[in-house]
Amino acid sequence: MQKIHPMLWFDDQAEEAARHYVSIFPNSKIGAVTRYGPAGPGAEGTVMTVDFELDGQRIVALNGGPDFTFNESISFVVPCQSQSEVDDIWDKLVDGGEAAPCGWLKDRYGLSWQVVPTELLELLADPDPERANRVNEAMLKVFGKFDIAELRAAYDGVPTPA
Repeated sequence: MQKIHPMLWFDDQAEEAARHYVSIFPNSKIGAVTRYGPAGPGAEGTVMTVDFELDGQRIVALNGGPDFTFNESISFVVPCQSQSEVDDIWDKLVDGGEAAPCGWLKDRYGLSWQVVPTELLELLADPDPERANRVNEAMLKVFGKFDIAELRAAYDGVPTPA
């Protein structure tokens, strides 16, 4: 069992969100669901927590009420091996949410995600500072989903349409 795992505070969408997330990622499942009893603070019988796994990572979602909301200071990073994987995961996560700069998005529940091609990290780490800098500049211009071909073009010094 993991010793450390995140707990996500939702108003009242914990189970809906957990089911949405497990539908997107492989090797994911819903675990235990606990319900509020007569002591509350939620209505008796409503979902209190949902234990779930995303690709083997344990997460707990809590229906804690409207007191706290998500912000960009915490995000989940999703490394992707291909453009098709970026496209698939991005499109499912951003549905009902909103795009943000540099491959970030906020999903329909307000949780921030970074859908990042693994190749981006390799290009940024290139020992040639000019190539790495061109990739960094291209990355900083992205609003929404990354396009690996555009990152490669920047790496190679090939101008891309504005």
